[in-house]
Formats: sequence, structure tokens, C-alpha cells
Amino acid sequence: MAFLRHVGKHGDRKVAVIFREVPGEAHMCLVTYTELLNQNMHDPMMKVIESDIGQNSENLADALNRSFTKDGRPILQVLHQEGLLKKVNTELVVMTPQPNVKIKLVELNKILDEMKLGEDAVKRLAEMDKSMGMQSPLDVARRMRGNQPPATNIQSTGDVLGDSSLANNLRQQAAKMDAEAKGLLAEAQRLMKEAASLDPTPAVVEKAAAPKARKSRAKVSA
Repeated sequence: MAFLRHVGKHGDRKVAVIFREVPGEAHMCLVTYTELLNQNMHDPMMKVIESDIGQNSENLADALNRSFTKDGRPILQVLHQEGLLKKVNTELVVMTPQPNVKIKLVELNKILDEMKLGEDAVKRLAEMDKSMGMQSPLDVARRMRGNQPPATNIQSTGDVLGDSSLANNLRQQAAKMDAEAKGLLAEAQRLMKEAASLDPTPAVVEKAAAPKARKSRAKVSA
């Protein structure tokens, strides 16, 4: 039997978990007691829960908001209007994805949140790995903006960076590197001259000695 998400128990009562966490109150969830639903709503909602859309939705509310009762009304809207949604502490809800499997919703929420953080971390590491070595200025700009599209007519203020500001920053870095390179080249030339004065190469010594040898032979022949 496949696992079935969004179903559980609050005490002895069967529930469908509409929101596994209430916004701003992570310790609370929003449920509906399935035994209180009439057939006009119960059967369509169970079909949504068992469907691929329902099982792939992080919160059942996302799928119910696009699904309808037998008389054509949005299921989520009817649950709200008829007071069939109840806020319950996640410690008190036990999820039952299979008859022989039970897990507290508070523990399930922790696992799902950690998995989500892990997926985000993997994505960030993958992007960093792609950017190893020489980096494109456009990639740098995109990461500095937090993947937001380039801003237009925006001055560089606080954490908002415009194209002009980024370009100036890159130019300043390039100028600094150019100055350092020129300084290193000048220092290298100075060291080469100092080395030559301390230890002339053999080729230079041989050229200097050759004329003296010719002069001494000329005196002997005279």
C-alpha cells in the first residue's frame, strides 16, 4: 500500500491536515474532521487527497483551492465558510500515511523542513561549484543581487546594487591589479640588473677576453 499524505488523527478522530503549519504559528496546524463532512464534500476531497496533485502539494490547501465540491464550489472556500477548519497543536496530531505507520505532525514538520533546507543547500553548492575559477561579472552581479533582475535607474544604496556601481567596482579592481603588475615588473627588472652585476653570464666574460688575446699574439709576431 502506498503512503498517503495529509491524513491523520486528532485523538480518536480522523482528520485531513489542510495546513501542516499555520503562518506565524509553526506549532499549530489547520485540520478538518472528515467525519463531519457531508457526501457532497467528503468524496471530492478524498479524491483530491489521493490524486497526484494532492500528494505532490506541500499543503493540502493548495490542491483544495483548485478543486470543487459536487455542487461546483471551491472545497477550501466551503470549509472556511462553514467553520469546518480547526486550529490544533501539531503535538496532538498523529499522521497515519499507512495503517501501521504513525508519526507526530510536529516531528514530520521538522523532517520536511530539514529536507527542504538540505535541497536548498545542495542547489547553492551546485551553483558555487559551477562558478569555480574565473567568474563572469554577470554571474557575480546576479548573485550579489540575490538572483533578482537588474534594477533600472537605481543608485547603489545599502544592499541594492545597480549595473553602474558594479561596473565601477570592477574597474577599480582592475586598475589596482594593473598597478600591482607594473610594480612587480619594475621590481623584477631591478633584481635582474642587480643579479647581472653580481654574477655576469659566461657569454659576457668570453666576449670581453677575446680582444686581449688577439693583441698579445700581435706583439709576439712583431
